[in-house]
Amino acid sequence: MTQRAPLQRVLLKLSGEAFSDPEVKGGIDPRIVRQVAEEIAELKSSDGTEVGVVVGGGNIFRGNSPAASGMDRSSADHMGMLATVINALALQDALEKAGVETRTQTAVAMQELAEPYIRRRAMRHLEKGRVVIFAAGLGAPYFTTDTTAAQRALEIGADAILKGTQVDGVYDRDPKQDPSATRYEEIDFLSVLNQGLKVMDATAISLCMDNALPIVVFELLREGNIRRVVRGEPVGTLVQPVPTA
Repeated sequence: MTQRAPLQRVLLKLSGEAFSDPEVKGGIDPRIVRQVAEEIAELKSSDGTEVGVVVGGGNIFRGNSPAASGMDRSSADHMGMLATVINALALQDALEKAGVETRTQTAVAMQELAEPYIRRRAMRHLEKGRVVIFAAGLGAPYFTTDTTAAQRALEIGADAILKGTQVDGVYDRDPKQDPSATRYEEIDFLSVLNQGLKVMDATAISLCMDNALPIVVFELLREGNIRRVVRGEPVGTLVQPVPTA
């Protein structure tokens, strides 16, 4: 397995489901949020990496979920945006308790809870060593938090998106349904799109492909994995442009 380049500024993408107990399937499990916060705190203290975070809201409400059946899509998506704010505030609390200075910025104004998203302010927070959590998606319906992660990563000049999941990388088939599925160590964006692999949604993949922004898909809750990815260890799957000859 090939050693990768270390990363200095990253955008960590977490699904809302990552915050919930798998057996309960919903809500927020404070033990999981605390574990993620402690991993980020360790990364900050040992490596000084600049970290932005985008959290989904699927553990509470998702605009395109069965729970939203029959609802106006715009209204449902705005409910999903609010769910991401709940998760962001939970992560912010856990990070602050772990000794990490944190700011939450939202794409929908809610000044009593968080700062509005301002790119230059976000970058200044990162430069000062603060973790910045980007909530409420892009502030517009029909866009997922995957697309938000790609957009924010590009805006802050991140070296890569780190996509934390429940599996240890990208497979050619669902490893939970087919034990013979093969994991990719590296794969290019076009192959992801052509094979319909569930890395991120097509809009997010296209944004990353057009701007040569790599994605590392890895198992989030394996202890030390975030730091291993940042240090360039060959963890998970690297999604990148087609290598040039």
